[in-house]
Amino acid sequence: MKLVALAGLPGTGKSTLARALAAALGAPLLDKDRVRAALFAPAEIEYSREQDDLVLACIHQAVEFHARRARVPAVVLDGRTYSRAEQVRELRALAVRLGAPLALIECTAAPASVRERLERDARQGAHPAANRSFELHEALRARAEPIAGRRLLLATDAQPLQELVVAALAFVEAC
Repeated sequence: MKLVALAGLPGTGKSTLARALAAALGAPLLDKDRVRAALFAPAEIEYSREQDDLVLACIHQAVEFHARRARVPAVVLDGRTYSRAEQVRELRALAVRLGAPLALIECTAAPASVRERLERDARQGAHPAANRSFELHEALRARAEPIAGRRLLLATDAQPLQELVVAALAFVEAC
């Protein structure tokens, strides 16, 4: 089983690419925001570090379950930005512990594209995370640390989704 993780700030296209990759791979998609919504009533959702850590611990348990069963070719992770070095270290440690190849795909997009995506999603109620905004994107960007080590960097506003999927699948295959 391969571990496929999407990294990037809000509005960079992680969720869109994650859904397409999971479908193409026949893999389960573990989405932090959807898991959070399943674990907490709407009034309890707070986007705190404590809640994020609990949700990620549940997701990591699910990944371990899939790894033990070895019935799926991959598991796709969506939701964490991996904009902090400690988050990337934790992800890489999970892959090592499971003996699973890690395909880390970092999504980027120009600020104008990010703003347009986030504003459109907010108008349409198209994303389960109510805290997504361009202001959040900019605050996270200001504190972001570069991702060290092997990864695929994709500018999601530079190519059509299908071309991004082809590039991502080739990277996953090579891992």
